[in-house]
Amino acid sequence: MIILGIDPGTARVGYGVVKKEKGGIVFLEAGILKVKKANEHPFVQIKKEFRSLLKKWSPALVAVERLYFSKNQKTAMAVAEARGIIMLSALEAGIKIKECSPNEVKAGLTGYGHADKAAVAKIVNMILGTPRLKVIDDASDALAIAIFAAQGLKTGD
Repeated sequence: MIILGIDPGTARVGYGVVKKEKGGIVFLEAGILKVKKANEHPFVQIKKEFRSLLKKWSPALVAVERLYFSKNQKTAMAVAEARGIIMLSALEAGIKIKECSPNEVKAGLTGYGHADKAAVAKIVNMILGTPRLKVIDDASDALAIAIFAAQGLKTGD
């Protein structure tokens, strides 16, 4: 089963793709959906890029990070809107969605809900067997979200 993890944002959206197998969780791809300031609205760009990911990987599940409280309300609102576009696109494609909070993911992977990004990235690489994998924080967070979602599934799900 292929799981696509998403760390939503407005300027960039982190994604991580893993496959849940009987032997464990296998790394497939990670990266950033970049949103360029151009003639096209950023939300249209996010939708197009995300749909391309769905078409490429045909995931059975999309795991999306829930929003946490932000000091900057304007940024939080824009991220919530981008998150909505991502979730609607997945639902329109007939793909199940799992939402998880940052603290749930951190606790599920490291055992500590307030672990820092370095600790989460280290565990992600240990789980996936990718010690040399160097990705930007947003992609590493998305992989963590995908792994967390995969851990909660039975192989036959």
